[in-house]
Amino acid sequence: MTQSHYSLIRFQEPGAEKAQTGLLVGDRVLPLDNDINSLIQHWATTEGELDRLAASAGDETGLALSTVEVLAPVEPAQVLQTGANYRKHVIDLAVAHRDAGQDAEEVREKTAAMMDERAGQGTPYFFIGLPTAIASATDDLTLPGYSKSHDWELELAAVIGKEAFRVTPEEALEYVFGYTMVNDITTREYVFRKDMPAIGSDWYRAKNAPGFLPTGPLLVPTKFFGDPQDVQVTLKLNGKAMQDESTQDMIFGVAKLVSEASQIMPLRPGDLVLTGSPAGNGQHWGRLLQDGDVMEGTITGLGTQLIHCKDEQ
Repeated sequence: MTQSHYSLIRFQEPGAEKAQTGLLVGDRVLPLDNDINSLIQHWATTEGELDRLAASAGDETGLALSTVEVLAPVEPAQVLQTGANYRKHVIDLAVAHRDAGQDAEEVREKTAAMMDERAGQGTPYFFIGLPTAIASATDDLTLPGYSKSHDWELELAAVIGKEAFRVTPEEALEYVFGYTMVNDITTREYVFRKDMPAIGSDWYRAKNAPGFLPTGPLLVPTKFFGDPQDVQVTLKLNGKAMQDESTQDMIFGVAKLVSEASQIMPLRPGDLVLTGSPAGNGQHWGRLLQDGDVMEGTITGLGTQLIHCKDEQ
């Protein structure tokens, strides 16, 4: 039997009280009994069944995708976020924040050399996000009124498939169930505490407002995704491409990120490991999110996010 490509979604039918997990084959949704984390956790016993179900799906099987509300495809207990993990992004930030009188090209060359050294000898920079910030790939994004410095960061995210604790980079991808897409919204003026500069960054205030992690729409199992280090991350703002970068530009690849994250804390089925933002954030362009903006995000093989922004009333 030929294997059919499929992805997983979470959805809700009109009038239904509960969300469901679904197998998405083409534009047909096949409802499943398991919640998403249970399905991931028991993948070894359910994969074959889902393969057969997908292979037997027809044009009238299940529900039409257009008739259901697609939710965020994951319900992680833990969200790990990665900072400064794209070479061009870090270099652009260093140039943008250079001291008065510093030559831009000198800063660029110096930072590039530092990033190359870090890739060979350094370790990733992680911080913790809150699952309560997760929203769907089409939910409106309310821009909190306490700031005008909200920014976008479209990222590839790995979804953990089985408990990973102190795994090596060589075995780390065996612990990845699949991949999804996350826009890691950031309030720039809140990243650093002006009142307590010695403490450094304040990721809680900068990144965890409601809806600040638009996620999905798809969760694609690893066997259908291909090489995570060779997909394109593209974010358009009002139709204009702002981010458009290959994951080849990562300083630390997915295997290294998952391995390093697992050295401190056990990663559990359904957890998210975000892989960092490519170059092209609003801070780079000098253009941050405004009322009425529309963000269209795509990552190869992971569908499309369409997020409308609105000011808090």
